[in-house]
Amino acid sequence: MYRDFSLPGRSPVIASECAAATSHPLATASALSILREGGNAVDAAIAACVTQCVVEPHMTGIGGDCFVIVGEPNGKLHGLNGSGRSAAGAKLDWYLENGITKIEEPSPHAVTVPGSVSAWAELHAKFGRLDFARLFEDAIRYAEDGYPVGERVASDWAEQIEKLKGNPVASKKLLVDGAAPKMGDHFANPALGSTLRRIAAEGKSAFYEGEVAAEIASTVQGLGGFLNEDDLGGVTSDWVDLISTDYKGHTLNEIPPNGQGLAAIMLVKLLDKIGVPSDAHSLERAHLEMECARIAYTARDAYIADPEYMSHSVEQLLSDSHIADLAKLFDPEKRNPEIALPDPTGSDTVYLSVVDRDGMAVSFINSLFGGFGSGIMTEKSGIVLQNRGCGFNLIPGHGNAIGPSKRPFHTIIPAMVTKNGKVTHSFGVMGGQYQAMGQAHVLSNMLDYGMNPQVALDDQRIFWDNDGNLDLETVISAEIEEGLKAKGHPVTRGAVHGGGQVIQIDHERGFLIAGSDPRKDGHAAGF
Repeated sequence: MYRDFSLPGRSPVIASECAAATSHPLATASALSILREGGNAVDAAIAACVTQCVVEPHMTGIGGDCFVIVGEPNGKLHGLNGSGRSAAGAKLDWYLENGITKIEEPSPHAVTVPGSVSAWAELHAKFGRLDFARLFEDAIRYAEDGYPVGERVASDWAEQIEKLKGNPVASKKLLVDGAAPKMGDHFANPALGSTLRRIAAEGKSAFYEGEVAAEIASTVQGLGGFLNEDDLGGVTSDWVDLISTDYKGHTLNEIPPNGQGLAAIMLVKLLDKIGVPSDAHSLERAHLEMECARIAYTARDAYIADPEYMSHSVEQLLSDSHIADLAKLFDPEKRNPEIALPDPTGSDTVYLSVVDRDGMAVSFINSLFGGFGSGIMTEKSGIVLQNRGCGFNLIPGHGNAIGPSKRPFHTIIPAMVTKNGKVTHSFGVMGGQYQAMGQAHVLSNMLDYGMNPQVALDDQRIFWDNDGNLDLETVISAEIEEGLKAKGHPVTRGAVHGGGQVIQIDHERGFLIAGSDPRKDGHAAGF
């Protein structure tokens, strides 16, 4: 499906050798420079992500977590879980005894061990081609010499002023006279640049041991948290077996829990079980997707946790009998009021995709969770610490209840689609808990409705807001709005849901088709 050329928009990028798609133009440029030098898709993805840790500091950083899927040219897939764990001293009883009922966003108890740097090192050790230090050069330059702030970055930054003011270091280093930098302003973080230099030269030990680790631990403990140097030194990034489902002749592959890739698969299986309507922009499709999302997300919040603590296996949750039972909750005529909506969770995340000339594909996501994570920043090393601990609950007996050295539920999920043993799509959709819904929507756009990657990403989106209303993007018709209301959905307007990147591999014709979400500053490019 082609886009409507009479409306604002852009065409997908067509490339014969390599392609990269990120949410920031400087990151896409970093990826392409690595590819032109002979680096592979893994090298390029790491370089792009490190650049984004500098130029999109509210979205991602070395103080966050990472998940990756790598597709080799022979079709073999590898999943990497680079999410950190809670502090060994984080015991549920302590929180309950102190009257804490929720892990708040700007809290030292929300800070879990950052897994990103460990994941990058593990990924590079297994697949990298260029020297590890080379991958940091652009990011170091932008951190030390500065970079121009992008439009969407500036807009998001301004929304985080109060959070940043709550931490003296973040206020001093990330605000200018108490305000966020504006689009085009020159911004630098030389302390972060110095830390990146150390990691580039010494590897992950420069982050998880010595001065940097000591400063992270003392910063968190100084605010009342439990994270210590032993927690940081014990970080692991784990290669995992992917979970999958077949859909329209293709296979959707996801990272297993503790991420919500399981929810994306459940949602896709529900759509397959019930069947999608023929019109991509119909009321019937909007109602179907949102009701199936409510069903899948309720199951998600009930069951997904660190896999060591889950009450039900992935196989049980994805079984045909379980999906059939869930499908019975869908009523095509009206909203089912008996489906309990999960608590909304915000997220600031970067997703990127790279495919190289050999056919290696990388689906890569890196996140701080909330805007600027916890809002807690280290003075000397210039690191913003994530607040992924907000993904825990405080419900005794629940698999996702906070506990010692435990991975929290994660919203960030890379995806990869295969057909006949070959990768066909490397893709992901950003936006907190929207990601599972976004993946299902974009995948359906491509496989059910024949949209190319760019059109599939541009397409209108719906998701619920903090009050449980369906929040419609402004391009959605008044007819659909009124139809949703008639089916019992509370509706509001004005949302911008997520972002995303897609690279499709056309094996038959021998080229790549890449798209990048217009909701962010970035773009796709290739050669």
